[in-house]
Amino acid sequence: MKRTAIIGGGIAGVAAAYELARRNQPFVLFEASHRLGGIVETLRRDGFVVECGPDSWVSEKPWARELAVGLGLEAEIIPSNDSLRKTYLLQQSKLVPMPDGMRMMVPTKWEPILQSPLFSEEARRAYQLEPARAEELKANALAEEQDESVASFVSRHFGEEATRTIAGPLLSGVFGGNIDTLSVRATMPAFVKMEREHGSLVIALQQKPARESQPLFTTLKSGLETLIERVAATLPAGSVRLQHPVESISRSSGQWHVNGELFDHVILATPAHITRKLIEPIQQECSRLLKMEATSAIVVALAFAPDQAKNISVPGGFGYLVPPDDATISFKDPQLLACTFVDQKFTHRAPDGAVLLRAFFGGETAAAILDKPDGFLIAAAHRQLSRSLGLLPEPTFTVLRRWPLSLPQYAVGHVERMAHLKQLVQTVPGLQLIGNAYHGVGLPDLVRQGREAAARIAQDLA
Repeated sequence: MKRTAIIGGGIAGVAAAYELARRNQPFVLFEASHRLGGIVETLRRDGFVVECGPDSWVSEKPWARELAVGLGLEAEIIPSNDSLRKTYLLQQSKLVPMPDGMRMMVPTKWEPILQSPLFSEEARRAYQLEPARAEELKANALAEEQDESVASFVSRHFGEEATRTIAGPLLSGVFGGNIDTLSVRATMPAFVKMEREHGSLVIALQQKPARESQPLFTTLKSGLETLIERVAATLPAGSVRLQHPVESISRSSGQWHVNGELFDHVILATPAHITRKLIEPIQQECSRLLKMEATSAIVVALAFAPDQAKNISVPGGFGYLVPPDDATISFKDPQLLACTFVDQKFTHRAPDGAVLLRAFFGGETAAAILDKPDGFLIAAAHRQLSRSLGLLPEPTFTVLRRWPLSLPQYAVGHVERMAHLKQLVQTVPGLQLIGNAYHGVGLPDLVRQGREAAARIAQDLA
């Protein structure tokens, strides 16, 4: 039977392997590290469940949940504690709650905006005037082939203050990037569509039909790595080769050469900079289109057992974001991007009475401190969290993970570049590209890409 090589054992590659195995198609998965899952990693210790990478998926995208259910994990699926859902912004060393009823930077209620200390009178007025400008905004909406930065898009609707106060921290928290360069079509396609149809984003959300209530986020009780572990248990013996990096691939006589073996199909599930290197000898234009910036992330988790947590006062909510230009950050410390109140966002993450916090460094800050010692990074996170939440005791234990070049930046023009890339890849027989560099960075999109790539291969071999 014809065989497939999957290069890269992150969630996209693992999902592709699962689908090929389910369809009885032979494959070999090559992973350079000692484990599957990529940035999906869970540490379980003393009753704490610590996510070292992503902690959940967005509930409205179905593909991660479908995979979990297919693996018999339905009883493991738990929602976020949305009754406690509140996000704060750090302003002048104080945590200020985001106004209720916000969909990203768009209000669905007026009173919280008008009362929020986050905004000046001028910013409130810009919000209130946006619906009256619906026709003007619709007339100037992006055409199908056009693109612009997130900053430009949000500023056209709500002004510069709302752009920097709300949109900047929110998008940085998701993509680890700069809203002045991030593509609005690639990162906020639903809002681009709303503008084209309604002009006003406020009016568009007011007219949006009410959906069945569902939690904002979903996770697994025992941690997201359970998904990886369960998939791995379904894969044929000998089909996964850990600590087997692939330095190059080539194609001749209708077959692919990977690590001295012949394959009929190749799925590249590697980060963009690695995919570029592998594909350049085969298709230089594909390699050029994959030249994109990527930012790094550093996760520092601080776990406090109940006896240490008794004097910690964490406000109710999911966590807080730090605006990039917050002037209260000490020049001696690297600037945090965000902090998650893990034990409040999800149940089953910490023992009763315990506190679990996760701090994130990202963007240019993470790049500058990636090689700093563990102790430096943990101490910097502890100091900054203490400034925001009050003096914290020494944690029971800490977890630190560095994720270099893990967040590709969808720069302006990304959608068109990816469309061109797709056309070029289709001219290379037996090649598939999947991963977070193309069409979404969240777990559901990566699961979808992996399974769809495997389905296309199975159909080709049918």
